[in-house]
Amino acid sequence: MKFLSILFFIFIPIIAISQQILPEKDRAKIIDEVLEDRLNNLLPNLMDNTGIDMWLLISREYNEDPVLKTMLPATWLNARRRTMLLFFRDKAKDTIHKLAVARYNVGKNIESAWDKQKEPDQWKRLVQLIEERNPKKIGLNFSKDHNIADGLVKTDYEAFLKNLPKKYHNRIISAEQLAVRWIETRTEREMVLYNQLVDITHDIIAEAFSEKVITPGVTKTSEVVWWMRQKITDLGLDTWFHPIVDVQRTSEGRQSDFYSFSDKPEDMVILPGDLLHCDIGITYLRLNTDCQELAYVLKPNESQPPAYLKEALRDGNRVQDILTGNMVEGRTGNEILAKSLKDAKAAGFRPAIYTHPLGTYGHSAGTTVGMWDAQGGVMKDDGENYPLNPNTVYAIELNTTVTIPEWKRDIRIMLEEAGFFGKNGLRYVNGRQTELLVIPRSKSHKTR
Repeated sequence: MKFLSILFFIFIPIIAISQQILPEKDRAKIIDEVLEDRLNNLLPNLMDNTGIDMWLLISREYNEDPVLKTMLPATWLNARRRTMLLFFRDKAKDTIHKLAVARYNVGKNIESAWDKQKEPDQWKRLVQLIEERNPKKIGLNFSKDHNIADGLVKTDYEAFLKNLPKKYHNRIISAEQLAVRWIETRTEREMVLYNQLVDITHDIIAEAFSEKVITPGVTKTSEVVWWMRQKITDLGLDTWFHPIVDVQRTSEGRQSDFYSFSDKPEDMVILPGDLLHCDIGITYLRLNTDCQELAYVLKPNESQPPAYLKEALRDGNRVQDILTGNMVEGRTGNEILAKSLKDAKAAGFRPAIYTHPLGTYGHSAGTTVGMWDAQGGVMKDDGENYPLNPNTVYAIELNTTVTIPEWKRDIRIMLEEAGFFGKNGLRYVNGRQTELLVIPRSKSHKTR
């Protein structure tokens, strides 16, 4: 028996992570190279497009503006003391000044412009830099509609106004459009990296939803959740939210109610015949993923999922197609949501759509296409009027309700995949799930 157990252990399939995960030093190098490209090539275009020739970001240590955090070099884990960044764009000369009102350079990209011995007052030095450049518009990060663009705190705002000469006060505007564009826009280099991030996420799910982790009748959903957390940690990665694993099963099983998003059962023993669902995201190289996939636990006499569950997944894919087909540049999230729901319902589906921007943050800035509790559209302070822009990434997140007569109940097909919106429309960053993962399986089961 001991010999057989050893053999069994050896032949359990382990799904390898297909992408190399870099050591910290190499990650820092990539992060700084990407940041340099963004500051030197992306930022000038964004400032031109939004009509802001001076952008000021002011933060104090441990209370960082979420935009400023994305501009710090890899070796800066936080702002230092009070950090002031000044970006000045001279479109006519095609130049951009990247300055820090700080005693030292902020990495290799942002040059120190404050000698404390010559001018002890940091605020006065900031004003000197402004007066030397005489900007037409001074963008500050305050916003009613976009939380990520609202990073300037009241104390710093009041101090800035107190020190700024009155003649400049009417030049101050909200930099929300510039801040959101900076956060949402992905460069060509970042999209190469993004494919690797999503591939890693898919591999973690494939391993979690396998017999390596799940023994039907023994393993609980919470154990799979913590396996995912530990796997992410062991790989040297982070996550921006605690993973979710839940179960849907025939109405003849226990705990099979059609739960809402707010009252999912926390812990269930996984059984043959269960439809499993997970929600997981990783953070790596200053980008984030967000992915939901489904798996079926085979019964002893089954070699594949039932046809009705395969068809249910295809229904979910069809709803995805309807949504992504309606993602057109310039449309607002509410417009995309309304048309997608209308089209999907006309096709006989029962959809719910809650797609959000994804990238520098998990719930990032940009076009919001519904929320799970706002299927009539999001309110203005959630970015209602913000248009869909190119070179942006979204978590294509939705579900469709499907009646399963064999189970005597409705189920939800819940899906989420990273999608890139570019000049040719939306494409999935690293494919999407079109087949159910199965447990057990004797070898890696490709779903994309």
